[in-house]
Amino acid sequence: MSDRAALVAYARDSIARGSKSFAAASKLFDRTTRERVWLLYAWCRKCDDMADGQDHGGAMGNVADPEARLNAIRELTAKALNGDTTGEPAFDCLGVVARECGLTQRMADDVIEGFALDTAGWQPRHENDLYRYCFHVAGAVGVMMAVVMGVAPDDEETLDRACDLGLAFQLANIARDIAEDGRAGRCYIPDDWLAQLDLEPGEHLRPHNRKKLALIGRWLADEAGQYEASAKVGASRLPFRARWSVLTAAGIYGDIARKVRAAGEHAWDHRIFTSRGEKLGWVARALVDAVRNHPAEMVREGLWTRTK
Repeated sequence: MSDRAALVAYARDSIARGSKSFAAASKLFDRTTRERVWLLYAWCRKCDDMADGQDHGGAMGNVADPEARLNAIRELTAKALNGDTTGEPAFDCLGVVARECGLTQRMADDVIEGFALDTAGWQPRHENDLYRYCFHVAGAVGVMMAVVMGVAPDDEETLDRACDLGLAFQLANIARDIAEDGRAGRCYIPDDWLAQLDLEPGEHLRPHNRKKLALIGRWLADEAGQYEASAKVGASRLPFRARWSVLTAAGIYGDIARKVRAAGEHAWDHRIFTSRGEKLGWVARALVDAVRNHPAEMVREGLWTRTK
C-alpha cells in the first residue's frame, strides 16, 4: 500500500480502534495536520502491537521471539525512512509523514528504544530511570508529534515541553495500569520508591499493601500533573487548532491521573477511563483555554530533561 489516500484511511481506522481519546482530540486539527498525526499514530500503534502481541492495544499476547519482533520493527522503520515501500501499511505511513515533516531516524530510534527496554524485561531502579523510560515510550512520540504540528526540529525548549506531555501521559498510564502490568510480570515503579515504603519487588499488589500502593499512585499522579502543566506552556506556542487539540488531550489524559489519585486504594478495582461526556467537556474547556492562550507559568527547572 503506497497511495497516500489509502494510507490515511488505514491510519484513521487505526487511531479509531486504538485510542478513542486520541481519535477525539485529533478531530480538532486542521485537515493536513490531522492526517499527519494519524499517519504517525499508525506507526506507533503497530510497533506497540508487534512488540507486545496485541491488536490495537488490549490484552498482551504471548510473543515467542521478542528479539525477532524488535529487529523487524527496526528494519521496517529504517526502510520506510529511506523512502522505500515496506509492504506494511503502518510503516509506509511513517515514510509518508517523515518525508512531509522532516522526521528523522534518531527520532524514531528514541521511540523504538522503549520497545527494546520492555523486550529486555527492564525495570527502573531509580526515579530518573522511570522518566527515561517514559521518554522512550511516550515523550519521544511527543517530540515527533510536535514536529508534525509545525514546531521547528531545532526548537529544543518547545520540544522539551512536547516531551513533557508524553511523560505526563505515560505516568498516568503507569498509575492506572499498575495491576494490569503486574499480572503481565511488569513493574514500572522505581525500586527506590518501593524501598522507601518497605515494599519488596513483586509484593506491591498484595491486598495488605493497598495503602502503600495508593501512595505510589498519588506520587505518579502528582508527577503527571507537573509535566502536564509544563506541556501546556509549550502548547501555547502552537497554531490555534493544534493548541486546542493538545489541550484537549492533556485534559482527557490528565483526568486519568487525577482519578487514580482520588480513588486511593480502590484505583485498581476496575479500569479507570474518561467517559464520552467528560471528553466532550474537555473539548469545550480546551477551546476556551486555547482562545485565551494564557497558561500558568511553569518553569521547567527540576523536571527531567531528555537531553540529560
